Amino acid sequence: MAVTPVQYAVVVAILGSASFILGVLAELKKPAAGEVITGKEVVICKYPSDPSVFLGYASFALLLTTAAIGYQSLFYPYKGKSIPRAAIFGSSWCTSFFYVSVANTIFAAIFLLWPTITEQLQHSRNIHSNLDYECPTAETGLLGGGAFASLNASLFWLISLMLTTNVREDYFDDEAEKHEII
Repeated sequence: MAVTPVQYAVVVAILGSASFILGVLAELKKPAAGEVITGKEVVICKYPSDPSVFLGYASFALLLTTAAIGYQSLFYPYKGKSIPRAAIFGSSWCTSFFYVSVANTIFAAIFLLWPTITEQLQHSRNIHSNLDYECPTAETGLLGGGAFASLNASLFWLISLMLTTNVREDYFDDEAEKHEII
C-alpha cells in the first residue's frame, strides 16, 4: 500500500495535537510550589507527586516525532516518483515555510524542555542550605506556551506539506509537457 500525502498529514495532525494536549496537561498538573520542611541548617523541599515531568517529556517526544514525520513527508517519493530537492527549495514559499516549520519546532522544543528539566531538577535536588529557600517549581506558563508552539509547529509542517504537494504537481506537469513536446 502506497503512502499518500493525506495520510502523512493526518499523522502529523494527530501527533501535533497529542503533543499540544500533553503539554497543556503538564502545565495544569504542575504544582504551584513545594512544601518547605526546615531541618538543622537545611531546607528540604517536599513536592507532591505529579505527572508534569513525564507529560513534559512525552509532549517533547511527540513534537520531535511530528517534526520527523513532517520532514519525511516533504521528500517522500509518492507513487514511486521522487522530486529533486532543488525543485522544492526553488519555490520561495516552500523554502520559507520549511524554515518557519523548523524554527517553530526548535522554539517549541526549548519551551517544553526548559521547564520540564527545571522541574525534574527541583524534584531531585531538594535539599538546600539557604534557610530562606521557598521551594519553587518551574516558571508558570512555559509548558503551556511550549504546548501552543508545538501545535503551531505541526500546523506549519502541514502547510509545508501542502505547498510541497503543489510544487510536486507543477514539477511533474512540467516534466510531462517536456516529454510531449519531444
